[in-house]
Amino acid sequence: MRRTLERSSQGLGKYPALVIVDVINGFTDPTCPLGSEADDVVTANVQLMDIFHEHRWPVVLTTVVYHNDSDARVFRDRLPALNLLTPESHWVKFDPRLPIAEGDIVIEKTHASAFHGTELAGLLRTLEVDSVVVTGLTTSGCVRASAVDGLQENFKVVLPLEAVGDRNPEAHKANLYDLNAKYADVLPLAEVLDALEHCSSRSTSA
Repeated sequence: MRRTLERSSQGLGKYPALVIVDVINGFTDPTCPLGSEADDVVTANVQLMDIFHEHRWPVVLTTVVYHNDSDARVFRDRLPALNLLTPESHWVKFDPRLPIAEGDIVIEKTHASAFHGTELAGLLRTLEVDSVVVTGLTTSGCVRASAVDGLQENFKVVLPLEAVGDRNPEAHKANLYDLNAKYADVLPLAEVLDALEHCSSRSTSA
């Protein structure tokens, strides 16, 4: 007999941040061993970035970069394709379709989570962020880890369905189900956009 836990939808707080996980060439270009067809995911992220820029909410973009042989050695030994993600590589650069603005925050990471080993949590607290919209690639890996850690850092977490993707459709579906059951609100993009209308814009003096 399957049992399900009762859960309470959290939604967004008053002041959200957009955390775009690894929408980089290595993950959006199917010719890269790490990549997949992600045009729809990029399009959804462009839409979200435009709205966050309009309201002056923080936009954070993560990329994966390995500067030396010791960075995330166990992770890279398990997934050798990660060794492509070196500082000089085309693969670590953000997908050029993203409308990156001057004030957007760039985080380099070496592991799956945007929060692990980075300054992201402290930075968001300094900016008085109370919730995060987590998007990007891939659902079963870096997006999942970032969403779980976002909750563990005490932020409300929302995942827009159309703004996340995975190389494996079955893993994508299973992880979204599990994330929605325990860690985040997984919602259609249209519902996320509607919820954002009720958040507070940051003043131009901020």
